[in-house]
Amino acid sequence: MSRVLVPLADGFEEIEAIAVIDVLRRGGVEVVTASLLEQSAKGANNVVVTADTLLEDVKESDFDMIVLPGGNEGHKNLAKSAKLLDMLRAHEKAGKTLAAICAAPYVLKTAGVLKGEYTCYPSMEHAIGMGGGLSYTADKKVVANSENIITSQGPATAIDFALFILEKLEGKVKAASIRQAVLTYSPPRISPLKRT
Repeated sequence: MSRVLVPLADGFEEIEAIAVIDVLRRGGVEVVTASLLEQSAKGANNVVVTADTLLEDVKESDFDMIVLPGGNEGHKNLAKSAKLLDMLRAHEKAGKTLAAICAAPYVLKTAGVLKGEYTCYPSMEHAIGMGGGLSYTADKKVVANSENIITSQGPATAIDFALFILEKLEGKVKAASIRQAVLTYSPPRISPLKRT
């Protein structure tokens, strides 16, 4: 069974964190949430989530992937965690996959592990930058580059992001079954409006 770490910091974007946790657990992935300071973290919209553990009590080597939710304050708080930055570096050095959504690619950049093509919340590319081999892509919901980095744009892309991660970890068949179960279609099926 794959194991994924989802660090939570105050100010995290709730949709991004919960969509990833929910979709991966539905797909049989063991997801461990780890709060930075206290057992609970308050999201950007005041939703309080009780984490499974504290970040200081986990080891990077126990996980197949680390997934970072965004959030305007959440990504800043994640980027201040020396422990998390060290974990991201060790994970990348081991050739394991890192994923970040919304503003969280900034945390990967801070750790020095963001390389190649990426996407993020529109306007965050200015804070992240495009030098040093980075290439920002605005027209894709999810970007997976050759450096084992997966990025996504924001709350509305969270389920696509989570399903992409699930497919990488557990395969296409499992991801397709969860996609169908949560009524996510690719491409989206939109019925035309009927005029009355």
